[in-house]
Amino acid sequence: MMADKVTSLQVAQRAGVSQSAVSRVFTPGASVSKKTAAKVRDAAKDLGYRPNVLARAMVKGKSRIIGLVVAYLENFFYPETLEKLSNALQEQGYHVLVFMTKQTAQNVDGVMEEILDYQVDGIVMASVAMSSDIAMRCQQAGVPIVLFNRSQDIDGITSVTSDNYAGGRKIAEFLLAGGHERIAYIAGWEGASTQRDREAGFRMALQEAGRDIFSRAVGEFNSDKARDAARRMFDVAPDQRPDAVFVANDHMAFAVMDVIRHDLGLRVPEDVSLVGYDDVPPAAWRGYDLTTMRQRANTMVEETVDVLMEHIQSPETACPRRVAIDGPLVVRSSARIPTGWPSNKSTR
Repeated sequence: MMADKVTSLQVAQRAGVSQSAVSRVFTPGASVSKKTAAKVRDAAKDLGYRPNVLARAMVKGKSRIIGLVVAYLENFFYPETLEKLSNALQEQGYHVLVFMTKQTAQNVDGVMEEILDYQVDGIVMASVAMSSDIAMRCQQAGVPIVLFNRSQDIDGITSVTSDNYAGGRKIAEFLLAGGHERIAYIAGWEGASTQRDREAGFRMALQEAGRDIFSRAVGEFNSDKARDAARRMFDVAPDQRPDAVFVANDHMAFAVMDVIRHDLGLRVPEDVSLVGYDDVPPAAWRGYDLTTMRQRANTMVEETVDVLMEHIQSPETACPRRVAIDGPLVVRSSARIPTGWPSNKSTR
């Protein structure tokens, strides 16, 4: 026979505090002294008491839950960044529910329906697309959304990204300064704003110098597809082969470098200069030593949490924003270094 469920009143009596004090101890973000919290938690442990967080949330109309939607975790950028994001939200007194989905808007919409059933207080979408219909539904439900490392042309939606356009420009300027004649590009997923903006900035800087992309392939932010793209691009006659390539993220750039060096026997950077984007930890490993654009993950996380809290706490006055955070080009040995350009230092 099951024992009667322990109540917060019993915990209060055991701890010698008020019932409201017990409630505050188990309410994230509530003010309570360390001494009171210790007494309440000790009494709760002795009695086997567990608060019904969801029931309290339904009464108060706030779940203290943030839905975090993620498309894929193969890219080193995401596990580390999402850990920082989850920790930052927890410091604000919120629990995080992670939902996995595919990158397309159709797949995301199904997941979003499920998220709304959890009565979440806000949603962070990391590198995934969404439809304007589901965005409107969230707005009608009073659930703010922040797009992380992605932007979309949907009214009322806030996004936080690096300045991908400026990053693409910096990479083109660096390769041009290095004297390269045949500069190529391996694109990410064509539906991503990050891909679109990086390529747009890259192309513009080349055009301003009277140049164009020598050859282009698509890797879709996928290692296997990036390898195939590299073989098609570089397994050709020397005069048809690029002497430099910008790969739209580091995750693909590692695969491309492996093909160039190990499958095709070319030298990096003597035969081919290679630049990536993100500056994930393996980029600094001696085996890759990849020149790459750094995304300021800590700053992106801080901006995301700040703007999300603003929308949750002051929905009447909060305005949608598009935050683009500039980052430095980190120069290592995978690309020819222009004369006078500092090596192994973050620039600009």
